[in-house]
Amino acid sequence: MHQTDQTVVIEAPAKINLCLQVIGRRPDGYHDLDTFMQKLVLADCLELHPAAEAIRLSCPGSPLPQDEGNLAFRAARLFFERSGVRKGVEIVLHKKIPIAAGLGGGSSDAAAVLLGLNRLYPPGLPAAVLLEMAVRLGADVPFFVADCAAARATGIGDRLEPAPPLQGCRVLLVNPGFPVSTRWVYENLALTTQSNPYMLGREQIFDTYREFLASGETLAVRNDLEAVTVGRYPELADIKAHILAAGAQVALMSGSGPTVFGLFLEEAPAAACFDAFARRYPGNVLLTGPRHVL
Repeated sequence: MHQTDQTVVIEAPAKINLCLQVIGRRPDGYHDLDTFMQKLVLADCLELHPAAEAIRLSCPGSPLPQDEGNLAFRAARLFFERSGVRKGVEIVLHKKIPIAAGLGGGSSDAAAVLLGLNRLYPPGLPAAVLLEMAVRLGADVPFFVADCAAARATGIGDRLEPAPPLQGCRVLLVNPGFPVSTRWVYENLALTTQSNPYMLGREQIFDTYREFLASGETLAVRNDLEAVTVGRYPELADIKAHILAAGAQVALMSGSGPTVFGLFLEEAPAAACFDAFARRYPGNVLLTGPRHVL
């Protein structure tokens, strides 16, 4: 984030879920989760300009709504309601993260608006208040508000345990080019099929993650939402198989999908796999890396 007298420019990074377990559904309709998330170098960019009144949002080159149908707009409205600041803002959102792709782009944009407005209009709100607003906006928003590059999130995503970020790997993102509704995925998730062995072994998954950081050994990963999305879009299973065959240590759908990511420890196979998928899905394949610091 950087600021001039009249503008705050802030990045809104994408994320991947290295594991995602759905514990159960809550009475309020949300789901309790146990997930490990990693922020990426890939990011949207937002410009926030002070205004005397009203909220104006533009998303040049993107089909995103530019009103309260956009989570970034709702984040700005919530900030002004909660802070009592009697001003407005003009937001320009430059979209780089694929839309409805399981990479957290909308949640990250909302978090960036909260953080940017907090810088634009001092003295700003305490971190705890920003987190409270983030929880109200959505399950992934707290992670993007938090000052960490990677974290384990539990509850509805509001309980965060910062963790060391991935290092020394390339992240391939393959998006087949169609959106997937997060709401639809959760509505079609059969919680009764969740396996008790995984519930008992999720600590082992995080231990394996730490071993992966230290040695590059294969990482045990799982996404409970993957079966729902792959069941409707079986080509995602084919994408995973091709990524692993190309030499990735890990291949998994991120979030509710449909983006499948691969973690490569070597640049050459990552680049070759990128080239192969870029011919298959022009414009929807990205090669990036884990974000180490914010």
